[in-house]
Amino acid sequence: MQRILSAHLPTRTGTTVRIAGWVHRRRLLKSVAFLIVRDATGLTQVVVTDPDVRAAVTALPEETVVEVVGTVTANGTAPAGVELTHPTVRPLGPPAVPPPFDLYRPTLTATLPTQLDHAPVALRHPTRAAALRIAAAAVAGFRATLDARDFVEVHTPKVVATSTESGANVFALDWFGRPAYLAQSPQFYKQLMVGVFERVYEVGPVFRAEPHDTVRHLAQYTSLDVELGFVDDHRDVMAVLRDTLAGMLAEVARRAGGAVATLGLTLPEVPAEIPAVHFAEALLIAGAPADEPDLAPAHERALGEWARATRGSDFLFVTGYPMAKRPFYTHPDPARPAYSNGFDLLFRGLELVTGGQRLHRHADYLAALAARGEPVEPYAGYVDAFRHGMPPHGGFAIGLERFVARLVGAANVREVTAFPRDLHRLTP
Repeated sequence: MQRILSAHLPTRTGTTVRIAGWVHRRRLLKSVAFLIVRDATGLTQVVVTDPDVRAAVTALPEETVVEVVGTVTANGTAPAGVELTHPTVRPLGPPAVPPPFDLYRPTLTATLPTQLDHAPVALRHPTRAAALRIAAAAVAGFRATLDARDFVEVHTPKVVATSTESGANVFALDWFGRPAYLAQSPQFYKQLMVGVFERVYEVGPVFRAEPHDTVRHLAQYTSLDVELGFVDDHRDVMAVLRDTLAGMLAEVARRAGGAVATLGLTLPEVPAEIPAVHFAEALLIAGAPADEPDLAPAHERALGEWARATRGSDFLFVTGYPMAKRPFYTHPDPARPAYSNGFDLLFRGLELVTGGQRLHRHADYLAALAARGEPVEPYAGYVDAFRHGMPPHGGFAIGLERFVARLVGAANVREVTAFPRDLHRLTP
């Protein structure tokens, strides 16, 4: 008899089926016992009245893996409106050692450090698993949206020879006796691949050895990177980003509707045109000093509140960041060279995306590095490609975990990360 997942049981009313999963909970009443079995798609209620089966169920601790054969019977109060009756129950392994928290409760009551210490079992909780399902659906939407626009997925090195992009905040390692580093970003490589495919994207890990110990930073996270050629300026990049976010959220609704319901979420709408303000205007809105070189988290929160109150949007572009705060490869605003053709996208008052137009002329790269007092030699393999003809181009990067955390309302990005890596945590 083929195994049936819990989500498919409503279509099998009146038939005998076989399910398998984990003992989620046992409720042992005087005349009847209820066994709740959890699988990847949900919960199944099993009604036990036979004394011998009841004795077997009593001996099965929560999280024991079991197989159940029974009759699918309608019951409006059971999960999905059906339950299994007249069951036989067979363990598929030894009795499990219960985890240090109850997975059957609506929410995990253990502290976040305890959950992270026991991540392999904490992630089984429906709310923790739901966030990961949403992440998976968001990535699927990211890929599908860009595939439909003739982007090509690329895979760039995660071990690099130099730490040029951001100085000391990298992880060093030994590469067959030579120094090497974990890549902070696929930035240089995705730009170079524009010279091959014109439009590219990548889904992959990036590594930041920055000593941030906050609820929004990780030392390793998943970056959704995009780069596209033949743009007029950064606004073309912003338009692609808008469509990408809409595609991601649409796929979350389509593919992870059950997870959205589990978490009680209302997915945001992406406006047809996301409102945008220039950095100088953003400082005024946020009540920041006019000479502030960047936006602090408090400024971002104020801008998010402003966007919701005045534009009805959970999203807000801030454009024209000062060139002094942007990487050397950023294209300046031709009309206001002190400002950049770069942008951040705020999602509910939190920086989610950084992007912009890049330089594309070899001479401009030499000038930009000279202006910052940096030698060309460490960047030679990257800068040299621009001697061979590169189109005007730009791109952006979305931090997946930060996106999901903001989407589900998690207070800490680690709540939506399966096995986070940060300043303190390298296991499990």
